[in-house]
Amino acid sequence: MTPAASVLVVSRVDDVTADAVIEELNRRRVPVVRLDPGDFPMDISLAARLDNDGLRGKARTRTRVTDLDRIRSVYWRRPRPYAAPPGLGDQDARWCREEARYGLGGVLASLPGAYYVNHPWRNRDAEHKPAQLAAAARCGFDIPPTLLTNDETSAREFARAHGPVIYKPLRSTDYQNADGRALTVWVEEVDPADLAAGVDQTVHLFQKRVQSVADLRVTAVGEEVFTVRIEGSPGLDWRRHYDTLSYSLIDTPPTLATRVRQYLDAFGLVFGAFDFGVDRDGRIWWYECNPNGQFAWFPEPISEKIVTAVADQLHHAGEHRAR
Repeated sequence: MTPAASVLVVSRVDDVTADAVIEELNRRRVPVVRLDPGDFPMDISLAARLDNDGLRGKARTRTRVTDLDRIRSVYWRRPRPYAAPPGLGDQDARWCREEARYGLGGVLASLPGAYYVNHPWRNRDAEHKPAQLAAAARCGFDIPPTLLTNDETSAREFARAHGPVIYKPLRSTDYQNADGRALTVWVEEVDPADLAAGVDQTVHLFQKRVQSVADLRVTAVGEEVFTVRIEGSPGLDWRRHYDTLSYSLIDTPPTLATRVRQYLDAFGLVFGAFDFGVDRDGRIWWYECNPNGQFAWFPEPISEKIVTAVADQLHHAGEHRAR
């Protein structure tokens, strides 16, 4: 891999986690190109050629021209959804979006020799919570009793058997109120009285609540594992209370580190952000793994270590492929 080969960062412009990694790569004088598929086709053009010699060609943004066969590694973060040119009807716009998804998306997922953190298709596979839970059980993690259902009777029986029970959304899907304001569906404890007919409208994930005394965010980057103990949340979902939390970087228990590595290998991931709860007996309970989780919100002494680890993966891509 020649020094001129670039790191491609696939993400939206307001991604502070990607910003931190790009800043570190710039400090190392590693060439970086940032591209958001949501800008296609208005601000991105593509000319990719495929023949017996493989894939080559160029992608152009407003500020960069990138040789598709000169990309050493790809940091696939949080791009916006594929778009269509303005002014098209619904059917034409949908057709253009899907062609872009399978055309541009297919090219970006097939860059010759590139090392992905993570590959977008591996991210996609690992985003499904039922698949996460099944893989976590195979890896030996402790899993709180969980029910996926659209059946009201099953939900009530589960709540009686395992209460208190919480509800978790299966995906972070954009949702807005009547005024267009973005809303977030948080993890919440379920009142059994609320388990009414609405349950049958889609799949719901219910889970026995862990009576936790602390949370763990375990960030795995290649062979490195960073475990942060999170305390001080006044509510069930600590993501709602960042300003009240305390964070301490602790040694990762060896058994936990081994299982984390097994889990990443099961999905073909380089990076994963795991969430666990710790109960009063010190038992560590699996919650989920975000294959593309954030870490820039940690205090700098912690986030800098993770930024360095991610930049190392992207910078020294050839060494990681050889392992």
